[in-house]
Amino acid sequence: MAHDSSILISPATPGDAERVAEALLRNRDHMRPWGPIRPADFFTAQAQAHRLADPSERLWHLKDGERVVGQATLSHIALGPFRSANLGYWVDADYTGRGLATRLVEQVCRAAREDLGLHRVEAGTVLANAASQRVLRKCGFELIGTAPDYLHIDGAWRDHHLFQRILHNGPPNTAP
Repeated sequence: MAHDSSILISPATPGDAERVAEALLRNRDHMRPWGPIRPADFFTAQAQAHRLADPSERLWHLKDGERVVGQATLSHIALGPFRSANLGYWVDADYTGRGLATRLVEQVCRAAREDLGLHRVEAGTVLANAASQRVLRKCGFELIGTAPDYLHIDGAWRDHHLFQRILHNGPPNTAP
């Protein structure tokens, strides 16, 4: 296994689809408590290529060489006066506890501000996901509330803690 300094963060491309599908399959059980139940075809290169080509989301990968070992997604990107997006992320089971999620979230927040000119990023976690809550707090996210029955996760509607990070307070029509 490579040292953490050799693990790079890069914008996702459709060419990553096969390696993403492999990572998702490898981590299916690891991520089950934190994610929705997925159909079998979600774990295919074809489905991931389609997702990676979707212009409505921005994705980044943690890579150990060519191996994808994590992913972050900005979705529901809203511009205009709101300038906000939702953040989701995961790290491979063999790579947790090394600060990689924190690095990934920090880099995505920097891109959200510098490249997209966003004002805020929001993230939610199921109540039991203490590790993800620690990552968000380390990255400057603040708890803004708890949403009952927020998302259908691992077969049931689950309450979520909602967090946000304010990226800048400049006007919405200019990048900071």
